[in-house]
Amino acid sequence: MSLRRDQRGAVAAEFAVTVPAVILVVLLSVSVLLTAGKLVRLEHAVAQGARLAARGESDERVRATLVRLVEGGTVVIRPQGDLVCVDGAAPLSAVLPLPAARASSCAVASRP
Repeated sequence: MSLRRDQRGAVAAEFAVTVPAVILVVLLSVSVLLTAGKLVRLEHAVAQGARLAARGESDERVRATLVRLVEGGTVVIRPQGDLVCVDGAAPLSAVLPLPAARASSCAVASRP
């Protein structure tokens, strides 16, 4: 009977140690998924912005496209010879303090 008393509370102690680790893993996994999703949206937005700028759309429309697709995004539009390049940046909303995400895309400018 004394052996049974020695093991009392072992399950509760193991549970108390395991639960915080499981919660941490779940939170980090969700954070990684949200970050990856934002990176994909940023890359898509700068590619779309480069295509719009190359077609001759206004800078305001290019900026509006990126801001609509990526919350808090910033845009720099720059001509580079026959190309029009769009650089975008957006803060990452993650559990971990990460630097802002950056992406760049270029498209061949159409001739008027």
